[in-house]
Amino acid sequence: MAMSLDLFVKEMRELMIPSNVYIMDGSQEEAERLVSIAQKSEVDGRVVLKELNDDEYPNSYYHRSNPNDVARTEHLTFVCTVLKEQAGPNNNWMDPNKAKEKMMGFFKGAMKGRTMYVIPFVMGTPMSKYAKNCVQVTDSVYVALSMRIMSRVGKQAIERIGSSSDFFRGIHSIGDVNPDKRFIMHFPQENLVMSFGSGYGGNALLGKKCYSLRIASYLGYQEGWLAEHMVIMGVQSPEGKVTYFLGAFPSACGKTNLTLLEPVFKGYKIWTLGDDIAWINIGEGGRLYAINPESGFFGVASGTGVNTNPVMMKTLKNNKFYPTLFTNTAVDNSNNTPWWEGVSNDIPSHLSDWQGCKYDRNSGKPAAHPNSRFTVSIYNCPTLSPEYDNPRGVPISGIIFGGRRKDTIPLVYETKDWSSGVFAASIIGSETTAAASGQLGNVRRDPMAMLPFCGYSMGDYFQHWLNIGKRVKKPPKIFMVNWFRKDEDGKFMWPGFKDNSRVIKWMLDRIEGKTGVRECEIGLFPQEGSIDLSGLDIKEKTMQKLLKIDRGEWKKEISMIEEFYAKFGDKIPVDLRNHLYALKEKF
Repeated sequence: MAMSLDLFVKEMRELMIPSNVYIMDGSQEEAERLVSIAQKSEVDGRVVLKELNDDEYPNSYYHRSNPNDVARTEHLTFVCTVLKEQAGPNNNWMDPNKAKEKMMGFFKGAMKGRTMYVIPFVMGTPMSKYAKNCVQVTDSVYVALSMRIMSRVGKQAIERIGSSSDFFRGIHSIGDVNPDKRFIMHFPQENLVMSFGSGYGGNALLGKKCYSLRIASYLGYQEGWLAEHMVIMGVQSPEGKVTYFLGAFPSACGKTNLTLLEPVFKGYKIWTLGDDIAWINIGEGGRLYAINPESGFFGVASGTGVNTNPVMMKTLKNNKFYPTLFTNTAVDNSNNTPWWEGVSNDIPSHLSDWQGCKYDRNSGKPAAHPNSRFTVSIYNCPTLSPEYDNPRGVPISGIIFGGRRKDTIPLVYETKDWSSGVFAASIIGSETTAAASGQLGNVRRDPMAMLPFCGYSMGDYFQHWLNIGKRVKKPPKIFMVNWFRKDEDGKFMWPGFKDNSRVIKWMLDRIEGKTGVRECEIGLFPQEGSIDLSGLDIKEKTMQKLLKIDRGEWKKEISMIEEFYAKFGDKIPVDLRNHLYALKEKF
C-alpha cells in the first residue's frame, strides 16, 4: 500500500463512498466547527457530544458510547504478519491476505451518507527526528476531535509527509457498532491498521495503542529502539536537579496518578512528560532518551479526585485551546457536570448514570462506567515539563515497573543490573482491570505492561530489550513496585497516591548513591529506615509485611512464570531462562 497521501485518500474515497471528505488542518476554527457538528449528530440514537457546565469545566463536552463498546476488545485484535510465529503466542494472528479481504468487505461502502475525516498527524513533536508521520481516515467526528487532542494534527503533518509514501495508514469506520463485525487488524510489516465496528478510544484512536505501541514496537525492533507502555516524568530535588524516570504499569494501576504526583516532601517537584506511552532511543553519550509521542491524556476517570490526583483535576478545569471530552461518566443534572466514583464523597441526588438512566443509589452499581474516560490536552497540565517538546527527549536514569497484586510482590525493590531487570519486568503479573473486556481481578502475566500491545513475538521482544541494554553505556537503574499489597483483612497496607513519592525519593537516593541496600532472594531491598516515613502513621510491623518475601507464595509464582515462559518455547532468551533457574534454586 505504498502510495502518496493524495492517492491514499482517493483510494479510501472510492472504497467507502463517503458523501463528503474533510481533510483536517488543526486550526482553532476547525475545533469549533467539529464540536458544533458533533452536537448536532447522532450515532445509535445518541447525540455525539453534549456541552457541559462551562463555568465548572470550561470548553468540555460529554459523550456516551454504545453499551457494547466501552473497552479495548483484545480478543478481536489481530497482528497480521506474514508468518504466524512472527506475531507470537502473545497475539491473535490472521493471515494478512485473509484479514484484508475480511476488512475490505466491511469497509466497502461503509461511509455512504457520512463524512470521511482525513486526519494527518505527527506522533511526537514535529521537530524531533524520532517523530513519525501518520494519516487516519474515520467517519466518527468524536474520533476526529479526540485525535486532535491526542496528537499533532494538521498542516505540519501534511508538510512533513509531502509527496512521500512513508507514513502510517490508519483506516477506521464505526460501521453500525456491531460486535459481530468488530475487528482491529494490525499489519506491522506494512505500517497499516484497519479498525471497524468500534468507537472506543483504544480501538478507534489509531495513533494511540494501535500505532504508538503495536506498530511502533515492531518498527523499534527493526530500527533499534523501544516503543513502550510507559509514563515519563522528571523528579526535581530541592537543589533543582531533575532526574527522569520511566514507569510501566497496566491500565488502571496508577500510571496517571504517578506522573501527576504532588510529593509529600517540601522542595521536591514532579514534572509531567507523559502518562501512557514512551518512545525510547539511544541518544547522546550512549544514554537512553525518551519522548512522549502523544499530546494528551486519555485517562480513567473513576477514582480520580482532588484527594487522589489534584493535578489532574486542575488539568481538567484548565482548558485553553482544545475541547475536553468526558466519556461514559455519570452526569449531575443539577449543574450539568460530569460525575464519577471518586470525584466526590457525596452522590448527587439528580444523577444520570453512564447509560443515561436515572441513577438508583440503592442498586449497588456504579453510576459511571468503571472504564469511563477523559480526553484532555497535555498542555492544560500545570506540571507539564519545560522539556516536554524537546526534540531530543529527556535522559532516563530510572525505570519503574509495577502491577496490581494483593500479595507476593513487595512494595519496592531494585534489580541488580539490566539483565535481571529485564527478567523481573518479563515476569510481571497483575490483576486485570476494566480497561480490557473480560473478567476482573484475575492475575495474568503482563510483561513490561506490554502484553496487549507488543506487535510481534514477546520472545523476540525480550531479546530486543537485552540487546538494547548491551548498547547503552549508562543503563538506568530498574525498580519494581507494588502499591496494592493487602493485609489479612483485605485492606491496603500502603497509603499510595502522594505517599508513593516516599518510594520515589528512595529511588532517587539510590541513583545518587546516597543509600545502601540489603540483598534478598529477588533483588536489592531498602535498608531499614531508608524509606522516609516522616509524618506518616504506619507501623514498623506493616512495613515489614510490605517488604516481606513469602516462600510459599513465591513457589506458586515461579510455577506460574514457568507456565507463561513455556508458551514461547525456545524463543525465551537464554539469559532469562538462567535467571528463572537461579530464582527457582533460591526457593
